[in-house]
Amino acid sequence: MTLFPLFESDDPQPAQAARLGPRLRELANQGVFFGTSSWKYEGWIGSIYRRERYLTRRAFSRKKFEAECLAEYAETFPIVCGDFAFYQFPSEEYWKRLFLGTPSSFLFGFKVPEDITVARWPGHARYGNRAGTDNGAFLDVSLFHSEFTRLLEPYASRVATLIFEFGTFSKTTFPTPADFFQRLDPFLARLPKGFRYALEIRNAEYLIPEYFALLSSHGVAHVMNAWTRMPELATQIATPGAFTADFAVVRALLAHGRPYEQAVRAFEPYQVIQEPNPSARDAMRAIASRAKQQKKPAFLFVNNRLEGHAPTTIEAVVNMLQ
Repeated sequence: MTLFPLFESDDPQPAQAARLGPRLRELANQGVFFGTSSWKYEGWIGSIYRRERYLTRRAFSRKKFEAECLAEYAETFPIVCGDFAFYQFPSEEYWKRLFLGTPSSFLFGFKVPEDITVARWPGHARYGNRAGTDNGAFLDVSLFHSEFTRLLEPYASRVATLIFEFGTFSKTTFPTPADFFQRLDPFLARLPKGFRYALEIRNAEYLIPEYFALLSSHGVAHVMNAWTRMPELATQIATPGAFTADFAVVRALLAHGRPYEQAVRAFEPYQVIQEPNPSARDAMRAIASRAKQQKKPAFLFVNNRLEGHAPTTIEAVVNMLQ
């Protein structure tokens, strides 16, 4: 069954969107879904977005853009990763607006709220009185269901994956990888049914057979993540047992060794590729090819901070596939 019809809108698109959209829909029909991390980037105006759509009294309206650009994003991309969910438990009304504002064939990946994945709150001011304290809701399945998956159940068919992002754990939190795995195992066993789950870690020393075996036993995907202190994507996909589920998830976020803040300073406002990353591109091509050959879906999310302009990174990988 064709999920994504191969057509282009009569409304003229920017040249890159017009090139990329049909090819991404064709790949989606083969089980390979390319999207970006978030979507509210003014730097994409002229490549993905039409400026004319967001004028109010002939002036560009950032408010209008942020409220409405997802619908235009969905004209090009079949999927997006909603990073916003990491910082909140969205309301029922928010979910309704989000899903009704895009076509029924459009998919989402969501980061799970940090209330579930943070063991000890960072010492940042934004955490207020919680800063530096232990998080009593860490890996709380009941809270996760009541405040998150329960509200998503009406839209489960449009949720490609739910991603648990764990920040780097210190040895004071988990002295050994086994200590973390011991906490994680019963949590994964009790996860609500009806969703694909994926797990992203930031401790390279956790990438051991016991970790992959644990995820595999629960049908949870290891997120192949390009991140400052993680092994490069090529290394992760070559690790025995790294594909732990019947689907794959990629988050291409940063070049190895590059801090997040440095990438922001170097690449904003995300209008063009600043620094190509051939290794990350080739790894994504390999994962996409594997998905097509094995007929197991792959969800690949690219961040602006990998190279400077996520849509062009994706287009480069698509070109490699052909």
